[in-house]
Amino acid sequence: MASKIEITVPSGATLSQNDVSSLMHTILNTQDAQQSLDTSYALTDLILRSEGVNGLLEYDIFEQTKKAATDKKNGSKRESAMFILGAMFERFPRDQPLSEVVFLLHNGGLLHLALDGLADKGPSVRESAQYAVDALFSNLRPEAMIAGLLPALQKYLSKSTGKWQGTVGAYALIEKMADKAKIGTGSREEEAAKDVLRESMGRTLKDLIPLVEGGMHDLKAEVAKQATRTMTSLTTLLQNDDVAPRIPLLIDTMKNPSVQTLQKAIHALSQTTFIAVVTSPVLALLTPLLERSLNTPSTSQEVLRQTVVVVENLTKLVHDPLEARTFLPKLKPGVQKVKDLASLPEVRELATRAVNVVNKAMGDDRDGVTNSQIARTTSDDVVNVVRGQISKQSAVILQDRHGVDSEALRYISEMIREDVNLRAHERIPSSLAPYLKSVLKTGSPSSIAEGVQMHFIEEDSRKYGAPVKEDSSEVEIVNANFSLGYGGMLLLSHTNLRLLKGHRYGLCGRNGAGKSTLMRSISEYKLEGFPTKEELKTCFVEHNQGEDAEISILEFVSKDPELASQGRERISQVLSEVGFTAGPEGRQSHRVGSLSGGWKMKLALARAMLMGADVLLLDEPTNHLDVGNVKWLQEYLKKHTEITSLIVSHDSGFLDEVCTDIYHYEQKKLVCYKGNLAAFVKVKPEARSYYTLSDANVQFKFPPPGILTGIKSKTRSILRMTNGTYTYPGASKPSLIDASVSLTLSSRTAIIGGNGAGKSTLIKVLTGEVVPQIGRVEKHPNLRIGYIKQHALEHVEMHMEKTPNQYLQWRYANGDDREVLMKQTRVLTDEDREQMDKWIDLGEGMGSRQVENLIGRQKHKKDFQYEVKWRNMLPKNNSQVSRETLLKWGFQKLVQEFDDHEASREGLGYRILEPKIISKHFEDVGLDPEIANHNEISGLSGGQKVKVVLAGAMWNNPHLLVLDEPTNFLDRDSIGGLHAAIRDYQGGVVMISHNEEFVQKLCPEQLYVSDGRVTHRGHLAAALDHLDIDGSSKPGSSNVSSSAVSSASASAVNSGAEDAGGELKFKAKKKKKMTRAQMKEREVRRRLRHIEWLNSPKGTPHPPDTDDEA
Repeated sequence: MASKIEITVPSGATLSQNDVSSLMHTILNTQDAQQSLDTSYALTDLILRSEGVNGLLEYDIFEQTKKAATDKKNGSKRESAMFILGAMFERFPRDQPLSEVVFLLHNGGLLHLALDGLADKGPSVRESAQYAVDALFSNLRPEAMIAGLLPALQKYLSKSTGKWQGTVGAYALIEKMADKAKIGTGSREEEAAKDVLRESMGRTLKDLIPLVEGGMHDLKAEVAKQATRTMTSLTTLLQNDDVAPRIPLLIDTMKNPSVQTLQKAIHALSQTTFIAVVTSPVLALLTPLLERSLNTPSTSQEVLRQTVVVVENLTKLVHDPLEARTFLPKLKPGVQKVKDLASLPEVRELATRAVNVVNKAMGDDRDGVTNSQIARTTSDDVVNVVRGQISKQSAVILQDRHGVDSEALRYISEMIREDVNLRAHERIPSSLAPYLKSVLKTGSPSSIAEGVQMHFIEEDSRKYGAPVKEDSSEVEIVNANFSLGYGGMLLLSHTNLRLLKGHRYGLCGRNGAGKSTLMRSISEYKLEGFPTKEELKTCFVEHNQGEDAEISILEFVSKDPELASQGRERISQVLSEVGFTAGPEGRQSHRVGSLSGGWKMKLALARAMLMGADVLLLDEPTNHLDVGNVKWLQEYLKKHTEITSLIVSHDSGFLDEVCTDIYHYEQKKLVCYKGNLAAFVKVKPEARSYYTLSDANVQFKFPPPGILTGIKSKTRSILRMTNGTYTYPGASKPSLIDASVSLTLSSRTAIIGGNGAGKSTLIKVLTGEVVPQIGRVEKHPNLRIGYIKQHALEHVEMHMEKTPNQYLQWRYANGDDREVLMKQTRVLTDEDREQMDKWIDLGEGMGSRQVENLIGRQKHKKDFQYEVKWRNMLPKNNSQVSRETLLKWGFQKLVQEFDDHEASREGLGYRILEPKIISKHFEDVGLDPEIANHNEISGLSGGQKVKVVLAGAMWNNPHLLVLDEPTNFLDRDSIGGLHAAIRDYQGGVVMISHNEEFVQKLCPEQLYVSDGRVTHRGHLAAALDHLDIDGSSKPGSSNVSSSAVSSASASAVNSGAEDAGGELKFKAKKKKKMTRAQMKEREVRRRLRHIEWLNSPKGTPHPPDTDDEA
């Protein structure tokens, strides 16, 4: 076994040329690989202790290494060369970072030797080369990767003579960089470094993507495969939720460039709703595809139309003029060409709009800095600042004997430039001081680094404004650094939450961003760095408390273990403060289950007051609150300045009124903005959606309701209640009194009133959730109702372990809506079971018999008749019995059950219960199909759960949509999408909402509920004088109500019943048969209309030809 050569040199001493030559000779000529390896490390350590970086160039080590690495005849020398590179790449960057310049940039660097070594025919050489590459990569800081490694790899990949194994290795390093930049759950320092790498690398994608895309088309399969993997990793740098779902398709388009794949990609992008700000990485990915589409002569007019629409939508969200000027000049000539030459006027018009948007985004002054642009720091700026600091501190630079220092200063300046432009000023010292140690003869590198850091901090304050100084009198109660995840999703990564006493913070972000998860984690004291329960008391005030419904309010609060020590007298006093009156007849004696949503929220606030919470966590506090109670809550929060509040709400007016600060979700961080929501929107204009109702960002699509037998006019009544009165069990007075309501397919009806007035009770009676003790509810036999309860989550609370897809499959598994069968009006009571045992004699001479089931239904005259299966009798003995007779016998629920089944069958006639179709249905209501298919309902946010419930209600194509507080939980974008979907929906809609903006834009007809009584207000959607029910309307008669008609007044629209009494008659108007002469006259009229239309101006709609012409 060969002995190791050991030469001891004191630190800082000069190493002789003979010593270096002797060691190099041993490394390159010995036949013992282990001795060569050990000697390589010995030589590396000697140079580190003696002359450092300069020694690498002083003793001609690199020239010998390069010569040995390219010696085709001697595999041993090639392996020894890899040993030298591995030892130096491993040891030098850690102790002397300036060596990175030598390894990566100076005279072409040395990295290319290791990459070429990956193609060597000797396995040991390839292994040593890979070790060297990995060693260098692991020692580089993010800034060094951007300033040194990336340029070296780009240069290597640009060579046409490179070996394919080296090309694969270079692409693999780029992939490794992109993977290293992914957001994770490392330490705060690690995640800060990733942020720098991710942002900096994202800015280089304009050069990287074409380079990697070229590799995807390489004839060598291994290169193409690795380039595709690299491209996939690079797309993770985009950080854009809008483009993310389209990335696999975009990569496939790059991999297989053809007219068909390009058209698919452009079509997918044209169907994408762009919401997030468009940054350089997104433009770098999409610009080449859009440019290709615009400039390809064979591109169809439809694809050109889609392309200019995508360009316009993208450009609107580019907020940095500098980024716009980098990419948009590539697209502008193509869009201008479409504007001038497109054959279709519509396409030319869209291109004109796109050109205007592009010009606006690029700014007026192309050579200067526009008002909205802040100039970025350049490498030259940094060089001047560093030189100035060196002169200021009278430091002396070592003599540059090998031309490295000027290169090193440029390299250092590029690293600092990245830190400055990303405003990561805390990283400047580590990007400068360690490198200056190898350059300075005298002077303090750390002092110079601090001077440079202070300069750029002051420059940053000049550009962006100085940080707001906190009032010294403010009391900090929370200052926590943490990460937050749920399931497999990372919601927040190494962010900071700082709360000051008495401040009221609005928490803003998209549905699904993790707002409620954050609040719950705080309330359960599971947040890292958050004060303990003994140090800080929090109370989570939410809208679904799950109370015990059967006990009184006072008793419910008194039995809470945390509040029992307060005493009933104190508890009663606090309840009185929030509106729960005391005494035997007061509201405190009411059952918890009888409370409306608004009163339940006030009860939760009372409990928080009794707990003496330091921090109130309010999740959608205005849900279910009427205008008066919202005002009360605003005043309550502003009055109690000793309480800190963290508020999640989509009520922009409420946030404007109460908030002192806004926390906003940005790139998995919480960013704090001073002031209320209006002040926040001034700083972040893209947040204007908090003030507007628009479907530009989120679009809902509701299915058409289908045909209702006998209903040929949208103003015909399809559901009505007459003189309905309902009292909850155990309540002392009715919640609904003598109410009459009628609804049609054209109804857009809002039910308004204070909390506890009886609005939700009215809805429950209409939909069959409960049965009125007095009065009747009647509906069309085939009517399908889509119902969303006030507490929408009740629909899914028994299915939390299911995914949304599984829930929908469960709900409609047997062709019926199982939720309809669970209603109180459908559940068989003991009386109903006795009714099924009733003996009936049809008078046909066959004696009495018992009904087993209804198995069929057909139209009979003006009504239906049902096929009855008799118990213990063969099917040949089945009888056809009219609906009226069955109801007279008392089989209301049996008839209703069969009608429900037939209605569901009609609604589901073309809906296939398959996961793929269900996924598309969820996408139509704004829920990501990936979430719908794979995430359990228990893990969804409140807004996402509402979308699940909405999808469930719309699956069987309902004719009437009944929404109780539909805007609760939904963010502004989703409310805008819901607003547009309801506006365009072809069926009837009735809703309860305290969101005045939402209601006023949709509902011309209003039902005002007060103390259980219903009064009509506003314009009635149905023209009551055109109703033809039971033939009661006569020519000349009028049933039109005044602007405020008591619901008790009798009219054609206010009569009927569901469970007893008379039925709605939906008879079709019998047409009179036309004579042959009349038909000829009709054809003449139609022909004349057609000729007139042909002579009319272009664009005039064709007049309809109807069959009702006389």
